Amino acid sequence: MEYEQGGNLKTKSIDLLDLTSVTDVDAVVDEISRKEPLITASKTEQVLRAHILPLTNVAFNKSGSSFNPQSSVVATGSMDTTAKLWDVQTGEELVTLRSQVITGSFDHTVSVWDVNSGRRIHTLIGHKAEISSAQFNFDCSYIATGSMDKTCKIWDTASGHCIGTLKGHEDEVLDVAFDYTGQKLLTASADGTAKCFDVLTHKLLTKFEGHEGEISKITFNPQGTSVLTASSDKTARLWDPEDGRCKQILEGHTDEIFRSKDNTCRIWR
Repeated sequence: MEYEQGGNLKTKSIDLLDLTSVTDVDAVVDEISRKEPLITASKTEQVLRAHILPLTNVAFNKSGSSFNPQSSVVATGSMDTTAKLWDVQTGEELVTLRSQVITGSFDHTVSVWDVNSGRRIHTLIGHKAEISSAQFNFDCSYIATGSMDKTCKIWDTASGHCIGTLKGHEDEVLDVAFDYTGQKLLTASADGTAKCFDVLTHKLLTKFEGHEGEISKITFNPQGTSVLTASSDKTARLWDPEDGRCKQILEGHTDEIFRSKDNTCRIWR
């Protein structure tokens, strides 16, 4: 705990090493609140209702400059089988990430699974052809799926309901990718184009044109300032996500790029 005394910032620790997955959290909160004068009623939720079992890992990025690109959120992982996102400024919990995995199938459906129990939580039904790609956004609140039916669908993870269908491609959607804020969604298609959509309004924001073959992979850079595509035309390209301008063509591969089909990896500056 951090607290201020005489104008100085001080810390105090409370050891909770005997917690288990069946611990009565409310009873622990009540007991510590009675004994610890530093914990006021307004701080009880923020300080104590966190992970139940020991916290196993937190980390900086490689440069040591930010947790997420805006340095506004930190993620923690725990032995209580959850990960949590926290607001850096207020210390408040933003969301709890429980262990889930998604699988896309040639049967036109996507399944959402609970990793711990192996139970299928949802079956996402709506596509009319094989699933080519399925991705969570950063906090796992949304799922995006690309399909050979030429569409991308956005799903609410909690309910399993489809909240939007993104159309406009003239051939199969081969890959999808959220930005790190979860506000934008990329689609890559066998029609040789890529698109950027607004996740909430489903509005087309940007179209990327220039590849001479199908686009098999697409992603944002961590800051969301560039889009990278890989194509069967043996090139990768960097794009401006705001205006769709191609900023750089990365050449040198001798076969189509699908995380590299010619068994080589190249690094560009």
